[in-house]
Amino acid sequence: MSFVIGRGADLEDGPVGHLGSYRALDGSTGADLHFDLDGPHAMLIVGKRGYGKSFTLGVVAEALSRAPGVSPVLIDPMGVFETLEAPTERGTVSATVLERPTVDPGVLDPKSWCALLGLSPESGAGGLLWRGAQETETIDEMHDHIEQADAPRSDVRAANNHLGLASSWGIFDTDGITPADLAGPDVTVIDVSGTDSAPMNAVCRAVAEALYSARVTGSIDRLPWLLIDEAHTFFDGVAAPALETILTRGRAPGVSLVSATQRPSSVPDVGISQSDIIVSHRLTSRTDLEALERAQPTYVNATLEERMPEAPGEVIVIDDATETTHAARIRSRETPHGGDSPRASHVFPEN
Repeated sequence: MSFVIGRGADLEDGPVGHLGSYRALDGSTGADLHFDLDGPHAMLIVGKRGYGKSFTLGVVAEALSRAPGVSPVLIDPMGVFETLEAPTERGTVSATVLERPTVDPGVLDPKSWCALLGLSPESGAGGLLWRGAQETETIDEMHDHIEQADAPRSDVRAANNHLGLASSWGIFDTDGITPADLAGPDVTVIDVSGTDSAPMNAVCRAVAEALYSARVTGSIDRLPWLLIDEAHTFFDGVAAPALETILTRGRAPGVSLVSATQRPSSVPDVGISQSDIIVSHRLTSRTDLEALERAQPTYVNATLEERMPEAPGEVIVIDDATETTHAARIRSRETPHGGDSPRASHVFPEN
C-alpha cells in the first residue's frame, strides 16, 4: 500500500481514497498518494482561482462515494458539482443533486434566527423573534406568536418584516432536508447556487447542525463528511458557529469537514489550526500566505511560500497525523469538472 495521508502508524487498514501521486523535484510523477477515509478528519483545500481547489474537492467527493460507512454531503454555492452524476469509465459515481434544497425552520435555534436576520436578541424585535423561534416550529407559527405578543407595535412590525424576508427566500419547509435524507452512501450535492449569502448560509448551518446532532444522538450510523466549496462565504456568515463546532468537537461523534476556499485569510484561525490535512494549490496573495504560515506546524522545515506549487493541479499536502509534508499532483477526475470558466472563443470560434 502506498502512503496514506491522515493515517497514523497505529492504523494499518481501512478505506482510503486516491488523491494523486508524488511529484518529484524534476516534475516527474512518483508513487500513488492516498488519504484516509476511515476516521474523521478536518481537511482544508486552498488555492488561487484557476489552480484546482474545486477540482480537488471533486476528487475527494468521488473517493467518498465509494467508501463504506460514510455519508458525503457537498454544499455547492456555484452549481458546478452536478457533474458528479455523470457516468464514468469505472461506473457511475453515486451522487444525488438537490437543486432546490429546503430545511426545517425548527432546526435553527433562536440564536441562529437572530443572527440570520441581523437582529440583536437584546432589541425589542430581536427578543420577539427569539421567543417565537423558541416556542414554535414553523414560520407561520412564529409570525402568529410575534403578532400576539404584548409588545410595542413597532417591535412587532420589525420582527415580522424580518421574518417575512426569511420566508421569501423559499428555503424553509417543515418537510425539508433531514439527517436521514443525508445519511445514505451517495454523495448528496446541495445546490445553493443562485441564492444570496444569507439563505445560503441558513441552509449550510441547518445541514451542519443536523448532521452533528444526529451523530451525537446516534440517530444515524454512517459517518458524515461535510464538503463545502467557497468556504469563506460560510465562515463569514451565520453558518460559521456550526462549522466551528464540527472543527473543534466533530472528532468524537465522527463528523468530518472538508473546506475549499481561494481565500484562506478569510477562514478563522480555528479553521486552519484544527485542520489535520491541508492541501495547498498555488497561492500568491500575501495575506493568504500569512494566514497559512501562522498555523504552520513546527515539522514543516521550509516556508510554504518557498514550497508553493507553480502549475494547476500541483499541491503541497501537510499531514498532521504523520507530521509530514508531501509534494503531489492531484489525479484526474473520473467525472467531468464543472468549474471551468467559459471562454468567448468557445462561443464564437474562429473559422
